Amino acid sequence: MFAIKAKTRDVSVKLDALRKSGEVPAVFYGAGKDTTSISVGMVDFKKVWREAGESSAVKITTPDGIIDALIHEVQVDPVTDEPIHVDFLAIDMKKKIRVNVSLEFTGVSNAVKSGIGNLVKSIHELEVEALPADLPHSLTVDISKLETLKDQIFVYDVEIPAEVTLISNPSDVVASIIEQVEEKEEVVVPVDLSAIEVEKKGKKEEEGGEAGTEAAPAQEEKTDKK
Repeated sequence: MFAIKAKTRDVSVKLDALRKSGEVPAVFYGAGKDTTSISVGMVDFKKVWREAGESSAVKITTPDGIIDALIHEVQVDPVTDEPIHVDFLAIDMKKKIRVNVSLEFTGVSNAVKSGIGNLVKSIHELEVEALPADLPHSLTVDISKLETLKDQIFVYDVEIPAEVTLISNPSDVVASIIEQVEEKEEVVVPVDLSAIEVEKKGKKEEEGGEAGTEAAPAQEEKTDKK
């Protein structure tokens, strides 16, 4: 099981100052325990988070004792992507719990490799139930089974450990292949500038002719008055 040490956190200390000191503010709650503010080392937490994920139990050593928990929620900085706050969910190691376990896609699809289609991942995690100690870190999906456009991988194709119960719908599609459509370049028809110029020139000549025609009657009227 994964383990990490925690310190009791003084809520009066500013969180930014705590983070600058290399600590991540956190809380734990659940399993009949009061919500408790703690802090964990940034380096240690990132290592545990990477290896345990959010489905493996973690032992948190605090000044008041050891807490069994799951990494329930991690807030990250939108710029640096570093963890800035952690919620640990305290659990009872003797009671089964339901969690979402991430899928790890492995292998090479001949359908993708040959260029006849693109891989579509419809599901990225499955809901399962098990004792905390039996929860898998991830579940493997072998996409090498996808050789044609008709091939699909369903939830029931994913290998689930014997001590783990699948909760997700077995008939849901996990991955499939869609036909690769070649994008056609838009044909741009060149503009014939000479035709536009001739058209404008003809229009001007036409307007000039109409003006001359309108001026003639005025001249005749003037001559009649004489």
